[in-house]
Amino acid sequence: MTDYPMLALNDGRQLPQIGFGTYQIDNDKAAEAVRTAVDVGYKMVDTAAVYQNEDGVGDGLTETPDIFLQTKIWNASQGYDRTLKAAEKCLARLGRDHVDMLLIHWPCPEKGLFVETWKALIELRDQGKAKSIGVSNFRTDDLKRIADDTGVTPALNQIELHPSFQQRELRKQHSDMGIVTQSWSPLGQGAGMENSTIASIAEESGHSASAVILRWHLQHGLCPIPKASSRDHIEANFSAISFTLSDEQMKQIDALDDADGRIGPEPSKLNE
Repeated sequence: MTDYPMLALNDGRQLPQIGFGTYQIDNDKAAEAVRTAVDVGYKMVDTAAVYQNEDGVGDGLTETPDIFLQTKIWNASQGYDRTLKAAEKCLARLGRDHVDMLLIHWPCPEKGLFVETWKALIELRDQGKAKSIGVSNFRTDDLKRIADDTGVTPALNQIELHPSFQQRELRKQHSDMGIVTQSWSPLGQGAGMENSTIASIAEESGHSASAVILRWHLQHGLCPIPKASSRDHIEANFSAISFTLSDEQMKQIDALDDADGRIGPEPSKLNE
């Protein structure tokens, strides 16, 4: 059996390198999807308060409490006291007394609250309610500010990252600061699987297009969190841990980067 790939976090803990994403999975379907993912072999599950499926995710992990579980504080809950209260609600919905990773979902720079929110996450970590803490969609200046103001560097930054939008400068900043890069929308919301280069490599390797893309993430030391609903797709994605792309194949995918390839919101513009 292939060993499960792990990444070292800057707080001394270990992070499973590929996780199961639950964005846009309805609460009443989340438990079954999570149970399937765990049965396939996933050891990490990602959710968020705003996904409105934490209850279902928690139900799906009742039999496997050792799975690395992470969730996120939504924008409306930013601020020190509100974050502490929001985290308690997340834990109640998940049916846990702690999560393995707690993230700030977006910086919302115009609110001016992400430093106070980060201080609340530090407190939650110190209380044992979040074993590790990180952020999502933070930019270089945001990362430097919270680290400088608190002395605590995020363990990871979850950002949009896929072959058409590779975020190389931000990844370099992560590397310099010892922050793990976690990739949301790692398949480019499916668009990457329609790319002719990806299709060609998939044919060469004998693996699905999704597995090829996820393997590219893994070989770059990234932590992708693909979402899937059917067992076939969940298995196809997870097979990314079972093979290796050649240097040439990696270069071909590297060449797909597009400065205009962003699919989701630009972090400076999302402030609600």
